[in-house]
Amino acid sequence: MRVRDDYRSLTGPEKAAVLMLALGDEHAAILFELMADEEIKEISQTMANLGTVSSNLVERLFVEFAEMMSQSGSLVGSFHSTERLLAKVLDKDRVSSIMEEIRGPAGRTMWDKLGNVNEQVLANFLKNEYPQTVAVVLSKIRADHGARVIALLPESFAMEVIMRMLRMEAVQKEVLNDVEKTLRTEFMTNLARTNQRDAHEMMADIFNNLDRTTETRFITALEERNKDSAERIKSLMFTFEDLNRLDSTSVQTLLRVIEKDKLGVALKGASEPLRDIFLGNMSERAAKLLREDMSTMGPVRLRDVDDAQLYMVQLAKDLAARGEIVISEKGGDELIY
Repeated sequence: MRVRDDYRSLTGPEKAAVLMLALGDEHAAILFELMADEEIKEISQTMANLGTVSSNLVERLFVEFAEMMSQSGSLVGSFHSTERLLAKVLDKDRVSSIMEEIRGPAGRTMWDKLGNVNEQVLANFLKNEYPQTVAVVLSKIRADHGARVIALLPESFAMEVIMRMLRMEAVQKEVLNDVEKTLRTEFMTNLARTNQRDAHEMMADIFNNLDRTTETRFITALEERNKDSAERIKSLMFTFEDLNRLDSTSVQTLLRVIEKDKLGVALKGASEPLRDIFLGNMSERAAKLLREDMSTMGPVRLRDVDDAQLYMVQLAKDLAARGEIVISEKGGDELIY
């Protein structure tokens, strides 16, 4: 059997196959678990046809790999990848606690972290605490940051805090520990959850604002490169057809505020079941008039349909954010308010 020794003739899949074989069964199995089915098939087929590879070629490939990793910064750390790694070695509660801690503001200690919290956010929390607690907090953070926070507190409350600070002596360690515990459990945890945003959620929002042609083009391209990410983004996207998740009351609320000319254009390109949902929540006369408008409308440009449907989606999301309508979760009864 011919021994492969020509480094320049190696293709990308062949390099990957050599690396996988050289890593051994245990490490290769871990990498395969992170790949899409198509990637596994391609590398496996390449492995089967690889033949004998010289030790010199393997060594050169590892050197190139090490150089590329150090120069290109190809390792990308993220909250998602970190959480996934921790989940393999720690229990769920421990992982949640750690992720909430690191998702919060930067800082080694609790007081360092508070120094990186927006003063308006911190003031909104502290105004509901005891003046003595607020006095302890303000005594532990930077003076300039504390000044901005106290300026945002209600005046009478701020004066009470100032008086407590003037009379404050050395804070006992037990009191300081109690304040830190309160901040960690009641403030930092909620702040971390509020700031938490998965990259897939961010991309879903971006894709929601693309026209249908561009969205389809990007989703298709992403499916070829990372099928799992594409599927996750699609599951997070709120599309026009997802309006079928509105209950009757929410549909009627949406109908009251939507521009009627855009409703006809949007429903012109809707599926029959979704069209029936909107028409079924209108009066018989209004539904008849809308059907007539749609039939006399003639051919409508796809771009106009996309714009009208995107308008309806954004309007529905705005109403949901204000609590005026409810949108049920996909595949469940949980509600988004």
